[in-house]
Amino acid sequence: MKYYCNPINVNYRYQFNADPRLHGQLQICREAADPSMICFQGRYYIFASMTLGVWVSDDLVNWENRRLPASLPLYDYAPDVRVLGDWVYFCASNRDHACDRWRTKDILNGPYERIEGDFPFWDPNLFVDDDGRVYFYWGCSNQTPIYGVELDPKTMQPVGERKELVFGDPWHIGYERYGEDNSILPATEAEIDARYKAFHEAQGIPESMVPEEVKPLIRGMFSNRPYIEGAWMDKHCGKYYLQYAAPGTQFNTYSDGVYVGEGPLGPFRLAGNNPYSYKPGGFLPGAGHGSTMQDEQGNWWHTATMRISVNHDFERRVGLWPAGFDADGELFCNQRYGDWPMTLSGFRQDAWREPAWMLLSAGKAASASSAAPGHEPEKATEENVRSWWRAATNGRGEWLCVDLGKAFDVYAVQINFADDKLDIPCPGEIRPGSQARYIEEADHVTQWKLEGSADGENWFVIEDKSNAETDLSHDLIVREKGFAARYLRLSDMAVPYGQKPCVSGLRAFGLGEGDKPAVPAFTAERDSGIDMTVSIEPQTDTVGYNILFGSSPEKLYHSAMTFAPGKHRIGALIDGRDYFVRVDAFNENGITEGSCIKLA
Repeated sequence: MKYYCNPINVNYRYQFNADPRLHGQLQICREAADPSMICFQGRYYIFASMTLGVWVSDDLVNWENRRLPASLPLYDYAPDVRVLGDWVYFCASNRDHACDRWRTKDILNGPYERIEGDFPFWDPNLFVDDDGRVYFYWGCSNQTPIYGVELDPKTMQPVGERKELVFGDPWHIGYERYGEDNSILPATEAEIDARYKAFHEAQGIPESMVPEEVKPLIRGMFSNRPYIEGAWMDKHCGKYYLQYAAPGTQFNTYSDGVYVGEGPLGPFRLAGNNPYSYKPGGFLPGAGHGSTMQDEQGNWWHTATMRISVNHDFERRVGLWPAGFDADGELFCNQRYGDWPMTLSGFRQDAWREPAWMLLSAGKAASASSAAPGHEPEKATEENVRSWWRAATNGRGEWLCVDLGKAFDVYAVQINFADDKLDIPCPGEIRPGSQARYIEEADHVTQWKLEGSADGENWFVIEDKSNAETDLSHDLIVREKGFAARYLRLSDMAVPYGQKPCVSGLRAFGLGEGDKPAVPAFTAERDSGIDMTVSIEPQTDTVGYNILFGSSPEKLYHSAMTFAPGKHRIGALIDGRDYFVRVDAFNENGITEGSCIKLA
């Protein structure tokens, strides 16, 4: 059996971001986002932003990062790839000039043929219909929609006029609202006017000096309206599924919605299941701006962007989840336990299968050789990628130990390294532009040793990567036969740039021998057309809860994980639609389903 655990276990490259507004100060972080995934000649490829390459896999589990030719626009965001006959077509985003395309018959070795572009665009997506006709979708703005147009398959030039396809509607579509947990309503015109005026006064720039084409962009900064972006098209059983992302990559609610149409350029209607890709809770949240494809066995998969956004808004990772279409043609994605280990098999799979192993480390005690103020050892077990333990030095003698409380059968450990405000000179030349940056070209290493113990005195080695030549900041160690351990100790660490090691999650997965949780007691109330509050009663035998909701008891396709009882606001509803809600409880021994109620 093969296993993986989100985020995808691959080396994420460092970005040295030189935002002009920071007056020369660099913001440094790892980044990969906006994944386009395809199957080509029996292998899987993910093209993601700011990776300088492509990830390639034979099984969707083991990925290798391969460099692409420097002639491609590797510094442009949201690369798009599609297969057209024997060719793979590639392009990326640029608003400043017409975007060229490239095509190749060999992704890894090339050559790549350039096709001159006709117009600038952002967040592109090429779609090839069954009849060979080609369509193109693009858009990334809180002011303008997702556009679509037919292209000539030989020249890749537009045929006919572009069409406006998807506009944001955060007043009635809750998951499109800005902010953490979709908490920020769009500003009124009066509020935008006041903020716009204050901005010009603060900058000392008379409004009369601002170019007309720039004014809407500035006003958009103060509108709190969602970015509608990241188009991707799939066809299933004669219907067209136009997917898009909202409201913004820096929020835990970054998600993918979907419209359905009878034709590739519409008209489109908002699908019944929305947002179909949505992961606001857990260790690593976010599931927006991605792509959906079938594997060699006919299984559907969705890959999308996951959010960290601590050192920079664009500090992001890439996740992969089972997806599919139900009997009514609704596109769905299973993210209930979306950052726990998942299994893959060579046959057609159940997209809603439960995780193989349970989370053992959440909230458990931890100790360390040292800790920087505010970065205590327990940060590595609180299931939050945005906080971490940090050692006081970068010496190889530093260690971190997690106490699971008692001995468990452990089957997998995920080791998540973090970055803590790097302050180092840029190792290369910053490329100028509105998003001036340098992508680290050098290959670094992340090294460590993982040990286990049943009593805290006698230790055995689980995995020794103290001499590794890989740079895997979210590494997954699997032992299918399992091992008994109460303590897990991470030591002998070395990370890029000689940093003091930081660990956001030393996460253990396995099975306990005790009872599953009691059936959780909860209530759910609709606060408005697009909000609900779920109140969960505390119980002592529970590690966490999954709030599930959807259009019927059989279609609880949306989920929000929490590790605390009490009141939880869900702001992702669609006005005028009925919802059903269920709360499941989980602990180290398994999952207990709650009862399902209709939301009043």
